[in-house]
Amino acid sequence: MKMHKAGYTTVFFFAVLYVLLFIIIATIPACNGFIEYLTGITGVMLFCFLLFFFRNPARTIMPDTAIAVAPADGLIVAIEEAFEAEYLHQRCRKISIFMSVLNVHVNRYPVSGKIKYTKYHPGKYFIASYPKASELNEHHSTVIETAEGISVLVKQIAGIVARRVVCYARQGEEAVQGEDIGFVKFGSRVDVFLPLTADVFVHLHDKVKGNLSSLARFNQ
Repeated sequence: MKMHKAGYTTVFFFAVLYVLLFIIIATIPACNGFIEYLTGITGVMLFCFLLFFFRNPARTIMPDTAIAVAPADGLIVAIEEAFEAEYLHQRCRKISIFMSVLNVHVNRYPVSGKIKYTKYHPGKYFIASYPKASELNEHHSTVIETAEGISVLVKQIAGIVARRVVCYARQGEEAVQGEDIGFVKFGSRVDVFLPLTADVFVHLHDKVKGNLSSLARFNQ
């Protein structure tokens, strides 16, 4: 299993800073062997956690134009009808996936199509499972229009611990179902806005996996 590119800088700087800290502690006469040992063990554990958190399991799929796949691993915390006011300006079926720090945090395109819109929004850092987090928290919105003319909005939302939303979507480019759209660091949420006519497969409190779980089928 490889590490996601969103973690390269974080892991590198952590390793450099921790090695410098260990060297400084080792040169202080008052620090005995136990403190050095504890510092080293703590550093190894944190480094292993970062590698675990930024893991990027290979999940290759055959794109299916009739299905919207889960864009993230996590727990379904909301399935509701909501008015999407940022771009679609219509009532949609919103499905919210909450990612704990133990989940894979890679975000993936739920459908294939043309990227019609992508925008970053600064904001607060409420817990990601909070219903208003979708509007109030830092987030990044991306709209994909399928070849059949169906618009799907994906909203990557930062949480109480997450402080950076990474999004690779660029307006005008092609999105391929299952490929990386981005990453949200350290606990977060992803909302997907689908047409009201879509047949939703998942239920509240279901656990889903990005690319491996189907969220809904489009009625065309």
